Amino acid sequence: MNSAALDHALLEQLSTAVLLLDQHLSVRYANPAAEQLFATSRTQLLGRSITLFFWEDDECLDALNNALLDLQPYTRREARLHFPNSGQVITIDYTATPFNGAGLAGQHLLVELFPQDRILRLSREDSLFTAHQVTRALVRGVAHEVKNPLGGIRGAAQLLARQLSSPELQEYTDVIIAETDRLSHVVDRMLGPRQRLHFTRINIHQVLERVRLILQAEVGEAITLSCDYDPSLPELYADLDRLIQVVLNIVRNAAQALLENPSERPAEIILRSRVLRQFTIGVHRHRLVCLVEVEDNGPGIDGPLLETLFYPMVTGRAQGTGLGLPIAQGIIQEHEGLIECESAPGCTVFRILIPVDPHLAADSGVLP
Repeated sequence: MNSAALDHALLEQLSTAVLLLDQHLSVRYANPAAEQLFATSRTQLLGRSITLFFWEDDECLDALNNALLDLQPYTRREARLHFPNSGQVITIDYTATPFNGAGLAGQHLLVELFPQDRILRLSREDSLFTAHQVTRALVRGVAHEVKNPLGGIRGAAQLLARQLSSPELQEYTDVIIAETDRLSHVVDRMLGPRQRLHFTRINIHQVLERVRLILQAEVGEAITLSCDYDPSLPELYADLDRLIQVVLNIVRNAAQALLENPSERPAEIILRSRVLRQFTIGVHRHRLVCLVEVEDNGPGIDGPLLETLFYPMVTGRAQGTGLGLPIAQGIIQEHEGLIECESAPGCTVFRILIPVDPHLAADSGVLP
């Protein structure tokens, strides 16, 4: 491999977003991390002026031009990066370094972009991972302590029922047996699935379409179900049934929130899929990550509840058990992934992140 090819390969593998700008501040190169940051393909970025994305004053844009003329690096802190298509604005730091490589006509700028939002996200993910693991261990310990006496209570109630001749008194033992069975079921749910993951090669849209059809049958025309799929998403190694369980739980929660809190706007749920490149989940960076979003236009989730949403026994519904989302989070973490949630009145988005890299599948012998 020659030096130019090696340099290009290194840029392609960087987790830092890198752009190459010409003397007109138009994009001439963008690495995969930049595609991920701008949420668009390299083809769409090439030839576009960087001024379309930066929400800054003219002084800052003059500084980029001066960096080209004076051949001096320029660093900007807490710049605002604007995405015209979505209207989203994020905060970044960036450094522009004059660059005149072989084969380039005229002076260029090599721009490295460091999203502050990403640093905050990684910190939040780390806290979420730690909190979920600690809580899960605590809940499992408590569940085991509760489950053992339940068997004794049920057995004693059955023996007592055989000794009672009065049907009226046997009604009380029937209640005891029924309630211990109910509590035992709750404890089993707290312990979570016990079977090992069954990895197979799946298309995530197979999961989303199955969930869409199930919910459509349940809610009819009361809720509009929209799809926004990325056809370029590669197949991933995952447990099909478990993923259906996770997505169905989140979509049903969204449907219940919409039906219980009607508004003047038509109720809508959007199922969205995207592919993320060179994306970090927890402490591991993955070459490709499958992103599934479930978005609804319901009332939103209150701030205090949002902070503890994935904790067991935490729910905002009177009839809820508070176990569905913690179990879903555990399943996705078994896939080396993560579930995130952002919510505001009128828009709640659950994001399911699953690595396409089949580390766990390789360990289980699925891969050749």
